[in-house]
Parts: sequence; C-alpha cells; structure tokens
Amino acid sequence: MKYIPVSLILIFCFIFGGIMFKSMTPPRCGNLLQDDNLFVLTGDIRRIPYAVKKLDTLKYGQLYIIGAGATQIPDITHVQIESLSKSTYQNALAIKKIVNDKKFDRIVVVTTEDHMNRALYLLRHEMPDTDIIACPASLTGMPTPTRLKRWAVEYLKYIVTLCGIKES
Repeated sequence: MKYIPVSLILIFCFIFGGIMFKSMTPPRCGNLLQDDNLFVLTGDIRRIPYAVKKLDTLKYGQLYIIGAGATQIPDITHVQIESLSKSTYQNALAIKKIVNDKKFDRIVVVTTEDHMNRALYLLRHEMPDTDIIACPASLTGMPTPTRLKRWAVEYLKYIVTLCGIKES
C-alpha cells in the first residue's frame, strides 16, 4: 500500500476535526457575576428555561432573549426581547448593537452546547473587545442519534463559518 487514498485522509480529517470541535465546547457555565447580562439565543426549548434559572441566581442581572421564535417567555422583570434576528450571525449583530448601546464590557451567552462554538466564534468576531462568558445548556436526556445529528450539523455549520460564510 504505497498511497493512502485522498478520500480516506479527508474522512480521517473530518472525524478528527469533529472530535476536536466537541472537545472545544465549554463543559459548563463559566463563573457568573451578580450583575452579569445574559444573552440567550432562541432556537431550542432548553435555552430560555436554562437562562431563567441562571438569572435567578443573580442579584442584579438582566436577561436578553435574542432571535425569532421566542416563545414561552417568562413573565419576569429584567427581561428584554429582540425578535428580529433569524440566524446566529444576525443574533451576533443584534447582541453587538445592544452591547455597544449599553456599553457592556462583559456578557454571558446562553445557547445549547452543540451550538456554543459557532455562537462564540461569531460573537467574538463581532465584539473582540468584549469579555464573552459561555454558559452552555446541556443536551442530556436527548436520544443519542438525535444528539449526534445535531453535533454533526453544527460542526458542518462551524466549518462553513470558518470559511467566511456567516449566514449558514
């Protein structure tokens, strides 16, 4: 076996990259400060309830729900909703506007663990001077095939984003 087929090398690189992608994901929520501003990205039913639980632990925190499809919004104070953005990139732009308007230097982003890497990449690209703390909502309780499919889709979207296509 003199040559390894290119397709085999590509498959190996894709699988190895997927393992690296999963291992790059923050395993738990970073340390929250009592006055942190939480930005939850809509799109999965786990995100908003998880963010509300985190908000309940903060004395002075604010919750910003970002993205179209915000449903089952809790009737609590300290919540603002942006419902025009329809993609992760548009979410990042909406968050950037709020951060600039309010002059925040630190934010906490809440999204599901499979979505966190791409969300962080886009947010950090748009707001390089802002301290962005990851707070991933777990996918536990989800059937393994569904979870694997979600991770694979997010990994592909992440690769596309790294290639410069932000609206993926």
